[in-house]
This record gives sequence, C-alpha cells and structure tokens, in this order.
Amino acid sequence: MTPVTVFAGRKVALFGLGGSGLATARALKAGGADVAAWDDSQGSRDKAAAEGIAVVDLNAADWSGFAAFVLSPGVPLTHPEPHWTVGKAKAAGVAIIGDVELFFRERAKIAPGSPVVCITGTNGKSTTTALIAHVLGQAGRDVQMGGNIGTAVLALEPPAANRIHVIECSSYQIDLAPTLEPTVGIQMNLTPDHLDRHGSLENYAAIKERLVAAAEIAVVGVDDEASKQMARRRAAGGRPLVKISGEQPLDEGVFAGVTANQGRLDTRIVEVKDGRPRVVANLAGIGSLRGSHNAQNAAAAFAACSALGLSAEEIAAGFKTYPGLAHRMEELGRIGRVVFINDSKATNADSTEKALTSFHDIFWILGGKAKEGGIESLRRYFPNIARAYLIGAASDLFAATFDDDGRVAYERSVTLDKAVADATRDALARPGEGEIAVLLSPACASFDQFPNFEVRGDAFRKLVAALPGFVPFAAKG
Repeated sequence: MTPVTVFAGRKVALFGLGGSGLATARALKAGGADVAAWDDSQGSRDKAAAEGIAVVDLNAADWSGFAAFVLSPGVPLTHPEPHWTVGKAKAAGVAIIGDVELFFRERAKIAPGSPVVCITGTNGKSTTTALIAHVLGQAGRDVQMGGNIGTAVLALEPPAANRIHVIECSSYQIDLAPTLEPTVGIQMNLTPDHLDRHGSLENYAAIKERLVAAAEIAVVGVDDEASKQMARRRAAGGRPLVKISGEQPLDEGVFAGVTANQGRLDTRIVEVKDGRPRVVANLAGIGSLRGSHNAQNAAAAFAACSALGLSAEEIAAGFKTYPGLAHRMEELGRIGRVVFINDSKATNADSTEKALTSFHDIFWILGGKAKEGGIESLRRYFPNIARAYLIGAASDLFAATFDDDGRVAYERSVTLDKAVADATRDALARPGEGEIAVLLSPACASFDQFPNFEVRGDAFRKLVAALPGFVPFAAKG
C-alpha cells in the first residue's frame, strides 16, 4: 500500500467503494486523513464499514469542510451528465481528483523524481504495461505494476528512488489527475471509444494527450492521425519525444520491420537514432508478441525501457520470456500443428481484427452479444478464415454477413463447448503443413451466455485443456 499522507489531518470525501475506491479509502486512512466514504451499493458500504472506514451519506454532508473529493474513475465526471457528487463538490469549491492524482501527489512529497512509466491509448495499453513491467523485472529492477490493469495504484508499494512504477492509465483516470507527470508517458493509439463519457472524439483525444504532454519523456505511436498530431505538438515544444510505429519505417524513433525469412515473416524491432537504424530485437517465435499490434506494443516497451537505462540486450531477453496476458491472444497450447488461442478479451470487431491479422488458416469461434456494426469491418480478413463457428445471440447477424459475402463457410455451434469440439475436429482434419489456429475471438460482449469475458475465456481454456492429445505451452521443453 501507498499511504496517502498529503491529506493527513484533513477531511476527504470519497465516492465509489469498488476495488480501486476501497484501496483509495484504505490508503487515505493509513496516511492519517479523515475519510468520509459513500457508495450507492449497500454491499459496498457494508464492506467498507467492516474495515473501519467511515461511511457518510455525502448527499446530506457539509461539503464546506472537505479538503478534496476523490471520485472513482468509473463514475461520470462530465458526460453523459456529471454524477450528483460532482455538482456538490463544484458548488463547495472542492477539488475533484482520483487515485492516480493521489499517487502523484504522494510521490512529489516522499520521492520526487522516482521513476514512473504511465501508459495510455485506446488499444494495447494493458499488454504494453505488462510487457514493460516484465522486461524491467527480468532485468532485476524493483517494479510495481498497477493502475487500470489489475492492482489499484494505491495498493502498490510506495514510490522510492530505486523502485519503478508502471501504471496503466485510462482516460477516466487521466481526467482526474491534474498533476500527472510521469518520467515516461506513452500514448499508444487512438480510435473512437468511451465517447459517451467524454462527449466527443476531440475531448477524448485531449484527455489522452495530457499524459504525454506532461511527461519528461514522451513515447507516442504515429500509426493513427490523432496520435500523430500529438507527436507533432510535442516535437514543436522541443521536449524529449520518441515516435513508435508497428506499421511503418521511421526516420527517427522505434518501429517494427517485417522481413521474409525462409518462408516465414520475422518482425524485427528497429531503433533509429540520429538517422542510423539498428535492429534491437527479433520477435520471431515469440507467440505472446505475435501480430502487428504487438509489434507496436514491443516498440513502445523498448522505447520506455531504453529510456530507463536498460540495454538492448536486456530488453530483447525480456521479450523472449514474456508470457502474455490472459484472454488477450493467449496461446494455450497445441495438438500437432493446431494451436489454440484464447482471445476472449476481443469484445468488438476492432479487437478481433488484431487476431485475424496474426494467422492465415483460422478456425474461428465467434459470437455473443453483438456490438454496433457487427463484423462488417472484418470482411477484408475473411480470406484468412478456414471455417467459422457461431455461438450466442449474434449468430443470425453474423450468419447473414457470411452469407452475403460468400467466402466463409460456417456452422451454428450455438454453445462454446460445441464450437470447441467442432473447430477442433475440422482443424485436425485440415490437410497440408504449417501452423493453423483454433481461435476464440468473439467480436462480441459475453453477456448473453457468460457474465464477463474472463469467465468466457476460462471456460474456453478448460474445454481445450480436456481435449485428447492437447499439450499446453507451459509444459513444452
């Protein structure tokens, strides 16, 4: 835990007692603050009270006595309309902040200048966060990883000169962190997302840009126009900038280059300094970093770890042992030449696109509760599909897309267990040589058949593990 001492002896209001909110309340209390916490859920209030956290009805409280108001990132600050507590805080002139802001205020007090890497972007930020933390840890550094990924930031060990914090930041968290000033700030990419919470793409982009604008060293992806503009503004200010790309060569920065090597494609990470390129890592054979999206993630990780003093050799060695994240292009194992991929986190077409570009002979399990647009945007990748297996509520919609296109054979498996059996049967019977994939990448929310994507992915993992002849990758070698 990082006790928050910057509000010691003062009253702080807090709304939202989920995972990060409860961790924040604990950290404030441990630091000597007088916390008044509230949540709409009686269960959450009871859990906080059982830990000795003061539960106070903020609707009836005197807000004039609060030194700050800590809002959980999942609660609307501005759109579609501000939460009622936001109005109370503004009327009383109380600063509205979040847990990441508390972390940076505490850092400024107890360990100013301690190394912190913050990662944001629409896609890839979790993998990049985990990859950076893994590489640093493998190189022997004291690393704490959290934020929007897994552990709440204030549940991590406190900032220290010899400790590196690697923090994934959502747009919600950035919006509540006015003094966010990381050592290395990373902006991966930007596509329309969370517009219901930010009002417009322009507002969403402006919030993301705050992270790199305030960083000592900015690492910015230039594979989309909005992020490219961020890089241009950063460069115009004359402050340290490293451009990254997973798709194109750069005249300066870090990019992924794809070359043919004895019938396979090798992805090399290339660093260009003072106009001089050098290959610093090769991702060939690293299943957890397969695909162009992971090439950009690796480029960002290289730039960040290099900025923190790691050698190219240390970073490349860390890449080779990176295990990947659960449910995100997670390579489970194989039966012969058939590899099984758990990409349950792909809850929309944009996410599934990354998986469909990573393989060329795919037995694709998809479906669930469809998002707007369905899988229409994925038509260009249909030649990579050997056969598709439809599950859940989206089956009729996706079948209509396949019928209209005419290039993808499919069957209605209905349930995940039947889909795994059907896809495995067909994949094992596929003639030829070379790797083929049974891929769960649903392009859908899970809520018609599963409570969340994690449960869906865990179910897929168990079904695959029970297949005759299955060898998990953890058992290899």
